[in-house]
Amino acid sequence: YHEHFSYFSLHTLSRIFASAGLRVFDVEELATQGGSLRIYGCHGDDARAAAPAVAALLAEEEHRGLNQIAIYREFQPRADRVKNTLIAFLLEQKRGGKHVAAYGAAAKGNTLLNYAGVKPDLLPFVCDAAPSKQGKFLPGVHIPILPPAALRERRPDVVLILPWNIADEVVSQHRYVREWGGRFVVAVPELRDVA
Repeated sequence: YHEHFSYFSLHTLSRIFASAGLRVFDVEELATQGGSLRIYGCHGDDARAAAPAVAALLAEEEHRGLNQIAIYREFQPRADRVKNTLIAFLLEQKRGGKHVAAYGAAAKGNTLLNYAGVKPDLLPFVCDAAPSKQGKFLPGVHIPILPPAALRERRPDVVLILPWNIADEVVSQHRYVREWGGRFVVAVPELRDVA
């Protein structure tokens, strides 16, 4: 459904449009999901001129190497670094006697936890505001989903924000975690504390 995104470069989308007799005449870059494109298309023979944003983004993609295989070959090693860094962090917290909880039972976070093989021994619970998720378990990793009130009750030392694209919003809503010295972290695109 519409909440789940597929990622294409503008170069790729332009080819897809062209194969259907269409062309891209404008594009907007959005912050949604950590960076998305809103594409405006028209028939290939439409008199409308392409907006400068189209050429600018195509040039940016070329500059970043999105038309070269090398960047895609690096994708798996980057994913492995995220996974390995997360596991090392969780193990370090456990060895240090720190308690870690997660926030946000979103699909993207569950994908990460399953890929990394994180189980309840390293991450005993995840909180989510959606009542429909509470009292259930994250698929695959079987981590219980609790209401956000569990953060106040259990006072974790670290809150791993799984929907990293809305980390600032999560911190804003749960800033009280800092009252007991708790901290917020995200694992993607790299492990870091969230201010």
